[in-house]
Amino acid sequence: MRAGIISIGTELLLGEVVDTNASYLASQLPLVGLDLQTVTVVSDRIQSLAEAFEQAWQRFDIVLATGGLGPTQDDLTREAIAQLLGEQMTVSPELERDLRAMFAAMGWTMSPTNLKQATLVPSAHAIPNPRGTAPGWWVEKNGKLIVAMPGPPAEMQRMWEVEVMPRLRARVPGDVVLLRTLKCFGLGEAEVGEKAGPVFAMGNPTLGVYAKPDGIHLRLIARASDQEKATGLIAEAESKLRSTLTDRIWGTGSDTLETMVGQLLSAKHLTLATMESCTGGLLASMITDVPGSSAYFKGGFVAYTNEMKASLGVDDRLIDKHGAVSREAAQAMAQAARRQLGADIGLAVTGVAGPDPLEGKPPGLVYIGLADSKGARSVEGRYPPRRVDVKRRAAVHALFVLREKLLSLPG
Repeated sequence: MRAGIISIGTELLLGEVVDTNASYLASQLPLVGLDLQTVTVVSDRIQSLAEAFEQAWQRFDIVLATGGLGPTQDDLTREAIAQLLGEQMTVSPELERDLRAMFAAMGWTMSPTNLKQATLVPSAHAIPNPRGTAPGWWVEKNGKLIVAMPGPPAEMQRMWEVEVMPRLRARVPGDVVLLRTLKCFGLGEAEVGEKAGPVFAMGNPTLGVYAKPDGIHLRLIARASDQEKATGLIAEAESKLRSTLTDRIWGTGSDTLETMVGQLLSAKHLTLATMESCTGGLLASMITDVPGSSAYFKGGFVAYTNEMKASLGVDDRLIDKHGAVSREAAQAMAQAARRQLGADIGLAVTGVAGPDPLEGKPPGLVYIGLADSKGARSVEGRYPPRRVDVKRRAAVHALFVLREKLLSLPG
């Protein structure tokens, strides 16, 4: 079945917001057997919206729209669909009741303009949205389908995964489609692609290799006549990948390094302290993104200057001799963090985020220090010299180094 995506919002056309919704949906549609034909970005003007929906309605079996479901005057997705179908929007008493209850639960006053979010046309059914005030629309007429979802990515993705995707899978005939994503770190995209050559040659599953902030992702998509055959194809391909990429693979699916590290620290009854320079607190922020992290994370220091490092116990003579960006400094920072907070493990990051060199060292050079009761060691990292990317890659690399350490420990 043919599908089209309509991304709605003048801010998308102006480049103020990146359209991540379309890329997300494009990656999801093969999993339900839909053939994506086009992605259209359209402004918040009613005439432009009406034309976009009319063209998509004529060309495709299924139209997926994101955005334009808010309460303001420029949120016109409902109006455009109503115009396309020649149907009248009316307030649904059930949706109004739920909307008012949501506002009351949050202690907010509901504006009269929010009432448009409780409207439907006769051909539409509401799609629940517990993460926001805008229900989606599931619209069926004359054998065609429009699914309108909210613009905020967290709301849209939850609606897709929980509400929309299962209904589409039941509706779209065809083979069973299974997805499996493996995540690895420490190898470049080209090198991963070369090592994955035998899986590329399989043809089914298909394999995609993508560079992501937390490393390289390998996405397998298997198609078969039944669940058992599709599962077997995925298992065979994953076995081949693991045999060549070995311990570079750190997770699958929705796994995150910070969650996996937290689970290992908890399981081994160990505590952690951090000291960061070039990452500016990003490492500690990632660690504390995990609920319950206070059970194992003692705390962290952002030691951005040499004076701060010295005040926390890093020998200033060591910095004078080797520099703040050095293996020695990283190790001393990890030891100082561990000592200051009485943690089992100290983890530290120092480096040159850029764009300018520091101490005669190039942007993108980073050292990660790791310390425990038996001593300290450090690991070097070199990343493309883009400041934000260096910070992110360094924090992820530090978590990967910590994971390796924890896996090597007994218990």
